Amino acid sequence: MDKEEQAEDWPLTTICWYAIFVWFGASLFSQSVYMAKYGIPYDANIILDSMGIFAWIVIGIEIVVWVSLLVLVAFKLSDRFSNIEEKTIPSDTI
Repeated sequence: MDKEEQAEDWPLTTICWYAIFVWFGASLFSQSVYMAKYGIPYDANIILDSMGIFAWIVIGIEIVVWVSLLVLVAFKLSDRFSNIEEKTIPSDTI
């Protein structure tokens, strides 16, 4: 065992998927806690008004998350369809 095994870094897509899952789970959890305490869902307008100028930063982050989710899904779908065409073996060669 002369060689040391090096741990490979996670691909960017994996990190993005984990970030999206954590963000989505945190959103669901906070909504459920709020509803358990007050009996009604968040009122987005009141929350954004109370945040002031920082609301635009939060809105920007949320837009980035949704756009990255759409891009990741588009890449996954394009990879999936391109791999299906490459892996298909014509029956003539079998």
